[in-house]
Amino acid sequence: MNVSDTGAVCDTGAVFDTIVVADWSAGKRRPARPSKDAIWLGIARHGVAKDPIYCRSRQDAEAQIRQIIDAEVAAGRRLLLSFDFPFGYPQGLARHITGSDDPFALWDWISTRITDTPDGTNNRYAVAEEMNAQFEGPGPFWGKPNQTDWSGVPYRKAGIIYDTIPERRTCDLAAKAASSCFQLAFPPTVGGQILMGLPTLNRLRQRPDVAVWPFEDFTYAPVVLAEIWPGLIEPAVKTTQSDDIRDAVQVRLLATALSRLPAATLHAWMTDLPDAAREEAWILGAGHTAELVSHAEDTDAAA
Repeated sequence: MNVSDTGAVCDTGAVFDTIVVADWSAGKRRPARPSKDAIWLGIARHGVAKDPIYCRSRQDAEAQIRQIIDAEVAAGRRLLLSFDFPFGYPQGLARHITGSDDPFALWDWISTRITDTPDGTNNRYAVAEEMNAQFEGPGPFWGKPNQTDWSGVPYRKAGIIYDTIPERRTCDLAAKAASSCFQLAFPPTVGGQILMGLPTLNRLRQRPDVAVWPFEDFTYAPVVLAEIWPGLIEPAVKTTQSDDIRDAVQVRLLATALSRLPAATLHAWMTDLPDAAREEAWILGAGHTAELVSHAEDTDAAA
């Protein structure tokens, strides 16, 4: 079944004027000088890249994103706002934690528990520990900075059996993603970014002009939130001749590639999805690496 099927296909359902790609971070506030492992926002409009925006903290990033949304909506431009962390967990986790298969129920559950200060101090390991506590035996979350704190979160994955909840989502397998939603530490990792990113998405989705793909009908939404993974354009990043910070290059190239895709192609990618995407979400472009890379040629100078 098509998870975004509304009974009719709108010609403009996947037509976007502006693409934003957010490279998220679960870490501490970064220095004033642009640096790696921070939050970067790549922006492209009608196939032309803008200068990426460097954000020192999640609070700074959310403020920048809200400004971008306001500006695009005011200008009458449709915005695809994408983030590089999973919008959902493997099937079964939401029900196990909240009693509901609705991914937004899990977003709410996490959002009410996560704390995040301006300097980046947060409680993501404690929240993961609380989730693990709802399982008999070791829970699915693992990885932490040291072996002594958060006793309910194993330091290593050894001994965890993913029989109740799968370790990876359907889209993770399709995209050949390197990290599991449940890995909280040690590169490559995305588990911490989810816990520190979903509260931001949960606030953004309260706006009346925002829809979340693929959980909601996005056909007429002025702003659509979507999940992406920069690893899909890794071949293009490797061949780019640039002295820019790698994170900045990734978001610029991916925003450019998505912005240059034919609308019909993007529409197909956003509607032809398996049923699992209703709960697990989906990585935009999963399984289509070659086509994305072909549209991600570096332009060196941003417009």
